[in-house]
Amino acid sequence: MHDFCFTIPYGLIVMIGGVVGYLKKGSVASLGGGVGSGFLLILAGYLSLKAFEKRKNSYFALILETVSSAALTWVMGQRYLQTSKIMPAGVVAGISALMTAFYLFKIATGGNHIPAKAE
Repeated sequence: MHDFCFTIPYGLIVMIGGVVGYLKKGSVASLGGGVGSGFLLILAGYLSLKAFEKRKNSYFALILETVSSAALTWVMGQRYLQTSKIMPAGVVAGISALMTAFYLFKIATGGNHIPAKAE
């Protein structure tokens, strides 16, 4: 599975979560963090997709995805430890930890598999 297949939906979920947090609680931190992180993830997924269309790997995109998801894991993990609230901190930390592991796997295995050109 290619990283952009998960990154773009993951970024959308993070972005929507930030907007929902702002609308429900008036939290500007949720809005900034969610929209900012979500935008970075969507951008990285888009860069990876465009590189894949050119039959290349974008290691810049993979690193950006990894750093963003690791940062979300750390921040939301800390928030979960402070509040013990499953939603949203625990869920976002868990999903972000899974995504970080997936990105590290993609980096370790050489990025997206580029299929041989059909002739």
